[in-house]
Amino acid sequence: MKINNKLILSIVGLFLIGVLPSLACTNLIVTPGATTDGSTLVAYSADSYGMFGHLCHYPASVNPKGTLRPIHDWDTGKFLGNIAEAERTYNVIGNINEHQVTIAETTFTGREELIDTTGIMDYGSLIYVALQRSRTAREAIQVMTDLVTEYGYYSSGESFTIADTREVWIMEMIGKGPGVKGAVWVAVRIPDGCISAHANQARIHQFPLDDKENCIYSPDVITFARKKKYFNGNNSDFSFADAYAPLDFGARRYCEARVWSFYNMFSKEVGKKFLPYITGQSNEPLPLYVRPDRRLSVRDIQLAMRDHYEDTPLDITRDLGAGAWMMPYRPSPLSFNVDGKEYFNERPISTQQTAWVFVSQMRSQLYDPIGGVLWFGTDDANLTVFTPVYCCTNSVPECYSDKIADGVTFSWNSSFWVFNWVSNMTYMRYSQMIGDVRSQQDRLENSFLNSQADIERRAIELYNQNPSEAREYLTRYTIACAQQTLTEWRKLGEFLIVKYNDMVVKQVNPDGTFKRTPEGQCAPVIRPGYPEDFNRRVAAETGNRYLME
Repeated sequence: MKINNKLILSIVGLFLIGVLPSLACTNLIVTPGATTDGSTLVAYSADSYGMFGHLCHYPASVNPKGTLRPIHDWDTGKFLGNIAEAERTYNVIGNINEHQVTIAETTFTGREELIDTTGIMDYGSLIYVALQRSRTAREAIQVMTDLVTEYGYYSSGESFTIADTREVWIMEMIGKGPGVKGAVWVAVRIPDGCISAHANQARIHQFPLDDKENCIYSPDVITFARKKKYFNGNNSDFSFADAYAPLDFGARRYCEARVWSFYNMFSKEVGKKFLPYITGQSNEPLPLYVRPDRRLSVRDIQLAMRDHYEDTPLDITRDLGAGAWMMPYRPSPLSFNVDGKEYFNERPISTQQTAWVFVSQMRSQLYDPIGGVLWFGTDDANLTVFTPVYCCTNSVPECYSDKIADGVTFSWNSSFWVFNWVSNMTYMRYSQMIGDVRSQQDRLENSFLNSQADIERRAIELYNQNPSEAREYLTRYTIACAQQTLTEWRKLGEFLIVKYNDMVVKQVNPDGTFKRTPEGQCAPVIRPGYPEDFNRRVAAETGNRYLME
């Protein structure tokens, strides 16, 4: 999902009519040796204006030989063709399957002349078909590359995160042009004990050509680049990213900057070293992976997905664009023109156009149905609540379903719309309201994390007696957590609209109720006005116009 600098001005209009795929996803990766509990962690945000956030489900199935499966483009719904269905498929909930395999993605687009609109397998279908057919990350890589070889690749350049309980791989893929079946690709295993990320720009530069245990690639990944005159050096110097997705301003500042921010959170030395790359003062690219300063938890990655470059040189919460209440968001498009000069807004990890987000937790020390948890939320990662969705879940919670609402149909029973309702109240008065949001968010998320051990202890007891009972127990728990969160967030929205109505603040008692006068009326409201720093800006901008003399 690349944001090409050349496309910045036209891309938003195309988003609105659904022509382009979602061009703004982020993946964060933590290998088992870098986590506090030996989990593999993969985080993903589906960032696309107009996309409806819901939880997909593909139940396990047994299919007669010769069954065909229709393939529809994940972004537009366009029918692309049929492929042979597998005789057996696995249960998939969201982006994790019953064997704890997780696949996520970001699009880097790359060289647009390599897009083949005659292919059948688009990037989204590759993900969900592979999840239904794979028990390990390596199997998923094989499935995906075999599919594009047989049926052709429909999408533009793509980075995939492909993970299981023991390994995480980044695979980057791009087509060969109109009417040319197949794709060129390379997959690199992230060493245990390391973290990695990708965010709409190809990340794999040089890679080992003779280490099949840790690097797999298409036979023509280099020769095809030579043929197209993208590369003419020694094989050992070949860079997939340089050949197939040359760096431009947008790729550096909008995309690689998000990777840098993740590294900077957990490896201060790497963050300091590569800030000049992000600001255009150096061309030494970010490493594909780094070793963090400490081991990371699920909670660490949930919080990392809420990042807006706070407390870094790219912090967007203190300039004029943040408004009076330090809003860490900017309206689209990413660039704007003033008097013939082009300016840009930073693009952080957390962004308002997110449809849904997850942190996938995969654990080898537990039975698969219990070890795999998709911590899932709808809307912006910064303002959502991550609820546990176990990988054995065989029924989608109603509030996460696409059966009751869509991108243009509001429902109070839809988590996507309730979370968007609260978020859009919060954006413009961010520093005033975020404390109330954080209080509820932390309460719910901490309760789910604190309950995890007891829930899984009971699930293990059930599994040892009857595995199907454990699956049903965890499915019920998944649904209960999602529906409880929806109810609590509706209450939060009602509280916020009362407390902050008409740009004042109503007083609140310690128990969370609103203060009243002895006669039962609303207690006098607080009228905070603008923050002092913003008032100083107003005075400086307007001079004596509003001076009281």
